[in-house]
Parts: sequence; structure tokens; C-alpha cells
Amino acid sequence: MSLATQPAPKRTLWQKHQLFETNSIFLVLGIIVMIAFGGIVEIVPLFYLKSTIEKVDGIRPYAPLELAGFNIYIREGCYLCHSQMIRPLRDEVERYGHYSLAAESMYDHPFQWGSKRNGPDLARVGGKYSEDWHHQHLNDPRSLVPASIMPGYPFLANTPLNVDHIGESMRTLRFVGVPYTDEMIAQAGKDAQVQGTADDADVSAFQKRYPGVIVRDLGADKGKLTEAAALIAYLQQLGTHVDFKIYDDKANIR
Repeated sequence: MSLATQPAPKRTLWQKHQLFETNSIFLVLGIIVMIAFGGIVEIVPLFYLKSTIEKVDGIRPYAPLELAGFNIYIREGCYLCHSQMIRPLRDEVERYGHYSLAAESMYDHPFQWGSKRNGPDLARVGGKYSEDWHHQHLNDPRSLVPASIMPGYPFLANTPLNVDHIGESMRTLRFVGVPYTDEMIAQAGKDAQVQGTADDADVSAFQKRYPGVIVRDLGADKGKLTEAAALIAYLQQLGTHVDFKIYDDKANIR
């Protein structure tokens, strides 16, 4: 066989790749194609899903007093130092508890996820401390945690809670999918007072509208429902909606 009739040597993978390495135009076009393909693969399936959030038993909208506390939490910038996202990492789960589920924040507008913390994550703080502890901590953090860098918020305990606009907030949230009923919205101000009362004749009606919500002695029975009480009501329900023992038991069975 003559040299003229011999087949050309096959190009190696490196030689084929040289086209991109030595020509910037082809390299840019290749990057654009790969990014577009990756985007399509991730985005297109979302158009066929009704929801990307898995339904979880126990998740509920905030009761009026909790919603007022959530708004105060946002107003005071608490989210800048405290996240509400426990990542599925061993050290975080051991310190804070079960990692956060997307469904736990499905009624949060805006949600409080994040990973930067100047203070501890609060996703599971509900029920960890008493109401008195929270009152003292808001008033003077270093009296309970000497190394704390959190500023004090004593004015919250001296600021009466304005319940007139809670119903309007609930009505607005209903537009974005939070399932508040007309009755819940109409009774919002009264329900906020009831939730902060230790002993009230309207508790049974309140709990029919908000099953499982705990009524606490936060001073409403003394006519002193404050912004501190609302914030504490919000903090005390964080991480309490889902019974994570069910998930732990399933994991142990497997």
C-alpha cells in the first residue's frame, strides 16, 4: 500500500478539543450551548409540576398574633443575624435539630432562609425557652447570655401592639396563596388578643379557627398586649408545626 492510499491517522480526543482551546469563538459558543442545555434540563420539568414544595402534615398559616410578630421580626431586621435554615449537615443537625423542610416556609412572605449567622439559627427555637426567658432576653440579652452581641429591645415591651392592621395583612397574604378565610380575617384583631390571653371565654372559637395553636399568657388578659408579646408568639411556634419524630422513626426502620 502506497503512502498516498494509506488512511489518515485518527485524531485523538485532545486534538479534537484543540478546536476549543485554540479558538476563543468556538470556546464561547460551546460554553453558551452547554449552559443553555443545562438550563433547559433544570427548568423545563418545573412547568409540569403543580408545586415544587412537598406537602407535609402539620404546616399551617400563622395565627394573627404570630403574623404580627413575624412582621415585627422583619421590621427590626432580626433576619440579618438569625437564619431559619438548618442545612442537612451533621454539625448543624446535631446542634439545631432536623434539617429545614421547604414546606415549613411555604406561608412565609418573605421567607427567612439563609446561611449567614451572627446569632444562632432560630428554625427550632419554638418551645425551647419560656415566655419569661424571651421577655428578659429581648430586654437585656447579656443578662442571660453574657457573650451575646445582640442589642436589647426593651422598647418592644413598652409598645402596645396595633391589631387594627392584622386583618389587612392577612387579606393581602391570601392573594399569594395563604389560606386565610373571611372569618379569620374578620376576627383577626380579636383572635390576636385571645391568643395572648391565658384564660378567655373565646379560646374555643379561636382554636376552631386555628387548630393546634397554643394560647399563651402574654399579657393580653391584662390589657397589655405588646409588640414583645407578638414577637414571642412568633418565636415560640418556630419549628413546632411538624412532628419530626415520625421522620426519625422512619429513618430508624430503614
